[in-house]
Amino acid sequence: MKLMTPIILLALLYLAVVAGTYFAQNRLLYFPDTAGPDRAKHLGLEPWPDHDSYLGFVSGTPPETPKGTFLVWHGNAGSALDRAYYTRALETRGYRVVLLEYPAYGTREGKLGEASFVADAERAAGLAAEQFGGALYALGESMGCGVASAVAANPDNRIEGVVLITPWASLPDLAQSLYWYLPAKWLTRDRYDNVRNLQMYGGPVAVAICSEDEVIPN
Repeated sequence: MKLMTPIILLALLYLAVVAGTYFAQNRLLYFPDTAGPDRAKHLGLEPWPDHDSYLGFVSGTPPETPKGTFLVWHGNAGSALDRAYYTRALETRGYRVVLLEYPAYGTREGKLGEASFVADAERAAGLAAEQFGGALYALGESMGCGVASAVAANPDNRIEGVVLITPWASLPDLAQSLYWYLPAKWLTRDRYDNVRNLQMYGGPVAVAICSEDEVIPN
């Protein structure tokens, strides 16, 4: 009985850690910043499609005859306005850029999570196609790769090319590699499954990875 007591206590402690991780996973994954439209003008950007119900940001001086439009979804931390460098890099190559913001990030209302993000992203893709016309490309960064690939996987969105920067295979796989001491793969609610999404996409894909990435295994 004396031997069983510490074993039971350790088991209860482990179960408490598992339960705590499950219920705290949004706080472990999502780190939104509150930067909104008022900061955009200092970066040469404008809220899109309008100030009050913005989905993202566009340049105030886009190319006169763009080759197409890049829809950009950022990683899990910060805000779309932290990624103004994508606008500068792609505009110099002749593309229009829309830096999309997630629900519950910046000053946007909404719910954190994959279902909310993907639904919002597909709405943005449809609006961009209607407003801008021409070719649409999806660019994702880290967590945003899961959103970009999900949008591309739906043929109705007519994405003509995908760029993924430091993607993971799927969030459950990544969680298991980071939290090897927990059944993390089965605790993860959101999936952001790039492998599955890309299997449903038939267009060109470019992937950029970091050879010494300390978070996402290659």
